[in-house]
This record gives sequence, C-alpha cells and structure tokens, in this order.
Amino acid sequence: MNIPDGASGLFRTRITELLGIRHPILAGGLMWLSDASYVAAVVNAGCMGFMTSRSFATLSEWHTALDDCSRLTEGKSFGVNLSTSRHTAIPLMDYLHVALEHGVRCFETAGRAPSDELIREIKRAGAVVIHKVPLLRHAVTAERLGVDAITIVGMECGGHPGVNTNIPAMFAAAQAVGRLHIPFSVGGGIGTGRQLLAALAMGADAVTLGTRLVAAEEVSAHPAYKGRVVESDETSSLVVFAGNLKMGGAWRVLDNATAREVRRREQAGAQTYEEFKDLIAGSLVAERWYRGGETEFGLVSLGPAACFVDRVEPIAAIIEGIVAEAGEYLNHLVAMRERAYIRAGPMAG
Repeated sequence: MNIPDGASGLFRTRITELLGIRHPILAGGLMWLSDASYVAAVVNAGCMGFMTSRSFATLSEWHTALDDCSRLTEGKSFGVNLSTSRHTAIPLMDYLHVALEHGVRCFETAGRAPSDELIREIKRAGAVVIHKVPLLRHAVTAERLGVDAITIVGMECGGHPGVNTNIPAMFAAAQAVGRLHIPFSVGGGIGTGRQLLAALAMGADAVTLGTRLVAAEEVSAHPAYKGRVVESDETSSLVVFAGNLKMGGAWRVLDNATAREVRRREQAGAQTYEEFKDLIAGSLVAERWYRGGETEFGLVSLGPAACFVDRVEPIAAIIEGIVAEAGEYLNHLVAMRERAYIRAGPMAG
C-alpha cells in the first residue's frame, strides 16, 4: 500500500507506511457495530477500520456492506475483521474470498492463530494481515506464521482479551519491543492523545481504539446505547467468564443487570453456553441492545476507556482531538528537553 500525496500526518510509523494511513490509529473490529458507516468514517479520518464479517448473516448482506463501504470511502482502502475462533453458518474463507473480490487488501484476524491456508490466501492476493492477540507469546507465534503486523490488547480491552486478565496494555507494549520484528499496535483502555504519544514512545507503531469510538455519530446503534456509554466512567465495566475456556475466556463488558446475573450464575456453578444463552445470544443482544436500546439486557463489550467519552460526536472530531493532543504533549516534552539543555549548557566536545 502507498501513502497518497499529502496524506502524511504528524507521526509516521511502520504501520502508517504499511497501511497507507495518515495517523497511527486502528479501529478494531466491533461485533454488530463495525459496519460501512463506522468503518468509512474511520478511514476518511485518516486511520484504518475493520468491518466485522461475522456481523453479516448472509453473503448477500456482506456484498452489499462492502459495496457501501467502498462508496463511502470513495475508493480508499479499508479493512475486514475475520474471526478465527468462531464457527458460523458461513465459512470463514467465504467471507475472505468475497472481500478479496471487492478489492479489500487489509485484514485483521482475531482468535486462534490464523491457519496457513488463510495467510496463504491473503498473501496470494497481495494483501496485509494483522493478527490480534492478548499475550506476547501469541504474537511471537503469529509472527513466525507470517503475519505482517500484530495488535496486542491488554486487560483493559473491552470485549475479549482471551486469557489475559492481568497484563495492562502499556506493559504489553514495553514487553513487545525487541521481541517482535514486525510492526505492532497496542490496545486496551486507550482514548487520548497522551496515551497515543506514550505508546509510540514505548516502541509501538500504532494504537488500537474500540470503546473510545462506540458512541460516535456514525455508529449505527440506538441513542440509549450511546447515552449509556457517555454516562459511563472507568468503573463501569466488569469481567465475566475469566478462566472459563468453554465460554472463550474473559469478556470485559458493561456493568449492567445481565452482567451481574451472569456473574451470579457463574458463582452458582454454570459453565456452558446453554446455561447463559438466554442472556448472551448475539442476535438477541444486537436486536434488543443496539437496535432496541434495552441497556440492561445483554452482555455488551465495553472497557474503562468509556471515561474518555463525554459526548456523541463525529469520528473525524474524535481522531482530530486525539492527534492534536498527542502533538501538544510532544511539544511539551520537547520544551522540557530544551529547558534541561539550557540549564545544563552544551556538553563539552
């Protein structure tokens, strides 16, 4: 991918060069929310967004969504999220082949390590694959398998950090430097320019946002959902299914009536999907929460970065604010360094 003329932003990293984007910011795939409107807004703001293939129940819907995103981005590159752990009626490779037919050349894989076949098909098309992992050892494995970049999510991540419930995002970033030889992004609890600058200073090539963007104007969800996010703070999420591999491991969600009922059932010994299905079935959550605005029903992915969401606004404004703040704090650091240089005087040569 090539960076278009005039597209260079404040920070140029291995990921901005790899993906041809202005800003080192990725918007990870959000189940039920990463549709054409959301992803196109992220891309048009100079970042990379990923449509979640599993959010579309038929290949016809998937075709239409990809067409819509191409139209809204006016031909700019956008990404697709492929879940490698979830089994659906539509095979993963079918989602991939349709996306490739539509010209998609950037993929985010999440879940189990991507198969040789998946990586081979993506690379054969001249596309890029970024694999999302919760732990550094998984990142090292994915690099060995041939992915182009990595996203490491910390314990603060809204949604599924896998088995990771005690490794913070910034620690993961520091740990990855020197261990990975490919570009990497870090996500989990990130929603400010200060954090973007800190992540880059620690060696990351980008940050991945999720919760910070879920109340944006372009998100196709009920106003009550967005209002609930705006009202939330850093204490408004909790983790369920920690250590329960039958349920896919930890899941950080909004602290609501359903989340508390799930915890009650866990404490009573429930472990299987059938014992929780009436509360967490994805189609029910999509219909009643995101479309119906029933904010106490369903497990809804959310992280502590909700505390940075104080209003509903366009994605472009959110990104602009984050990048501007990062620039301000970069200038602040430079000024600190210059003041220290002046006090100490130039070093003798």
